[in-house]
Amino acid sequence: MLAVSRLATRGARRAVVVAGQRQSGVQVVRRTVPQARGLQSVAQTDRDTITRLLYSIGTKREVERHLRIFSSASHPSQPAKFAVIKVGGAVLGDLDELALSLSFLYRVGLYPVVLHGAGPQLNDIIEREGVVPDYIDGIRVTDAKTLKVARRVFLEENLKLVAALEKLGTRARPINSGVFSADYLDKDKYGLVGKITKVDKRPIEAAIRAGALPILTSLAESDDGQILNVNADIAAGELAKEVEPMKIVFLNEKGGLFHGVTGEKISVINLDEDFDNLMKQPWVKYGTKLKLREFKELLDHLPRSSSVAVISADSLQKELFTDSGAGTLIRRGYKLFKHGSIDGIGADRFRQVVHDRDPDVLAGFQSVTGVLNELKKTPYTIYGDEPLDVVAVVSHPPDEVPVMTKVLSSRNGALNNVLDNVFNAIKKDHRKLFWTAHAEDENRGWHFERADGSFTRAGKSLFWYGIQDVAEVEKVVKDFEAKGRIERSFLPVGPSAPPHRAGAAGTTPAGVKSYSTLARKAFGSIPGSSRGYATAPPLTTPKRVALIGARGYTGQALTSLLDQHPYLNLSHVSSRQLAGSQLEGYNKQAINYSNLSTEDVERMEQDGEVDAWVMALPNGVCKPFVDAIDRGAKDRGDKQSVVVDLSADYRFEKDWTYGLPEIYGRDEIRNAKRISNPGCYATSTQLLLAPLLSIMAENERPTVFGVSGYSGGGTIMETSATGKTVTKPKVSPESLNGAIRPYSLTGHIHEREAAHHLSIFQPYDFKVAFVPAVGPWFSGIISTISIPLNKTHSAREVYDSYENKYKNDKLLSIQKDVVHVQDIQGQHGWKAGGFQVSNKGDRVVVVGGLDNLLKGAATQCLQNLNLALGYDEYTGIPLDN
Repeated sequence: MLAVSRLATRGARRAVVVAGQRQSGVQVVRRTVPQARGLQSVAQTDRDTITRLLYSIGTKREVERHLRIFSSASHPSQPAKFAVIKVGGAVLGDLDELALSLSFLYRVGLYPVVLHGAGPQLNDIIEREGVVPDYIDGIRVTDAKTLKVARRVFLEENLKLVAALEKLGTRARPINSGVFSADYLDKDKYGLVGKITKVDKRPIEAAIRAGALPILTSLAESDDGQILNVNADIAAGELAKEVEPMKIVFLNEKGGLFHGVTGEKISVINLDEDFDNLMKQPWVKYGTKLKLREFKELLDHLPRSSSVAVISADSLQKELFTDSGAGTLIRRGYKLFKHGSIDGIGADRFRQVVHDRDPDVLAGFQSVTGVLNELKKTPYTIYGDEPLDVVAVVSHPPDEVPVMTKVLSSRNGALNNVLDNVFNAIKKDHRKLFWTAHAEDENRGWHFERADGSFTRAGKSLFWYGIQDVAEVEKVVKDFEAKGRIERSFLPVGPSAPPHRAGAAGTTPAGVKSYSTLARKAFGSIPGSSRGYATAPPLTTPKRVALIGARGYTGQALTSLLDQHPYLNLSHVSSRQLAGSQLEGYNKQAINYSNLSTEDVERMEQDGEVDAWVMALPNGVCKPFVDAIDRGAKDRGDKQSVVVDLSADYRFEKDWTYGLPEIYGRDEIRNAKRISNPGCYATSTQLLLAPLLSIMAENERPTVFGVSGYSGGGTIMETSATGKTVTKPKVSPESLNGAIRPYSLTGHIHEREAAHHLSIFQPYDFKVAFVPAVGPWFSGIISTISIPLNKTHSAREVYDSYENKYKNDKLLSIQKDVVHVQDIQGQHGWKAGGFQVSNKGDRVVVVGGLDNLLKGAATQCLQNLNLALGYDEYTGIPLDN
């Protein structure tokens, strides 16, 4: 405990100086440690001690909120999500201060990835050895002699930092190789300088899982084993792109970025709003301009919740654990708006936000259409930011007190303080305001902190600001109820629930999560359970479809479906290998295969020859065709064709609509022109997981074992004995010898696909563990999923949650028995069954199945085509099998 006590004492002394207070932090330590020692582990005592020291630089609410958010980013499956800290060589000169700052983080259970440079130290040594540093375009030219010195200096500085940390009782692991792979940047010009091509995060994650801080140098290796020098700032950026941390911290001596005219430190830069203007400023030049470009390029590659901080080592805690910060915070930011109608942001975008976030809609108490109808009853203003991370609606009839009827925030909106800024914009416009929130709202503390008063009745809390007199509050509420502006009785006005301004008082309602305003859903109700309604009758006008990549099994299945569709007609089928031969299985008219080039496709789109394109091509092949369609459509506006891609190429693209209507809704598909068709395994996995998202254990991955028929392996073309080109499976049933064959045991694209899309419903980094296998039958997928639960549930409750969620979906059915291949082979829908709960009730196993060629591909494609082209969703789909 000697190192811990020294750390705590020095940390307390500096914390008091930073905060500008005179209270004795050392006394806090002496009071706290003996009391806790008998009750807690040493590690927990350390954490509590350092946490209390942090209270001297910010409020308890601030510190605990940031700790909670940062801790949530350190999941054992991806332990490097907290922060990447780049340490400049000049900062290494004050090694004790740096080690103390990093040890603070370690003591509260946070594990940053630390990467350091050593520029000044390297210059000193090579100059003493008679070598003059040479720079071209700001890049150090590195010959063999310079590299030899650099390797020695990097190793020495790395070990010094590790030793300083270990001296304080903080475990640290030196990592001098194995992380960065690189090619020569320009061998003739810069010598042994590398451009990073790959980052291997495994050594970093292994260090953190072993309880040690990873300490990296910026040396890289080429494919042939040559060590290459890499700029440390660039290495930190590439590392951040790989691990996607919440914070990227650049430690320097100055402690931030400074205004070139006033000399004042810049507190915050919101790149979305400030970047263009900053780059035009005359004082932004040379290194500053380069640095801003680098920050923007980095953050453009990262989630919006990530941010960059430029700070000195001695102010690291204040920057990380207080709202005011200490250095310069650079983030993507936001541009706020306010509009007098939903047309200002787009009705479809607004509907999607309500569909995805409104707790009443998610719980099934209200429909999206009902929300829109309520909006029309009074004048209103919509507030928010451009990415719609936060949307708030304020109803304000003339001469009446305004009511904030909706405040809907994504996780990014809360993490990046957009929620607070939108609320502040509302306060500027309205001196008085009332609003309500569910009593079980995870972000209940946020409402209490911003209200002057509140009370809770029948599971809902009423909040207000701008009124201090209870009699006036009662008068206002009485008027609201008389005019139907609030939906339940709050009269007579009762006492508040938890104290107002909980943060100021140092207390927060238990269980509050500051990063989300989504209410905890009741069992069995999750996002997507409420559906919008079409406002126009289904279309019956015939339309034309072009199918590119028609020779495979999916193309054949879609051809058969279109043959029975009353309104959709195939006009073109394209296959390079089958060009000139007649399309079989389509009886509406005789069609021969063609071999459409990208030029053909561009011209056809430009001339409006087809209404929809279906891409049934292998992964990585369809982009040239999509680009051709985009070129042909650039002057067509809303008349451009619909594109449905059956490959994985666009399933992660934000500009494409993901077409799984049973989970993500129909409205967005109805208005989409670019639709990515979900993968077969991913469809079944998401349908299995969706009803239980609200009751899953947060820190454990659900696991899925999926077995598909061999048709899922794709096809090859062969010439038969008669000279005819025929389609053959890549994986033959003979090669399987009656058994199943696991493959792609980790990192299967459908694993990432399912987790990526379902993660929008979860306030944490949602992951799925998926293992696929291929079986000796032709088509059909059986997926068995094991889901850890956050509390005990019965099999009946689980069964009911599936029934309730999918009761209105005509292609989805629930049964009590285990689903077998024969139940779903050749069927157009998906089935789930075999609900089993562990003895403790904390884990559930469910079996789901679909035909990989139908609901896993062609049938789902037809659902998306129907919706996007204006037909009834199920037109042309047999519902009796």
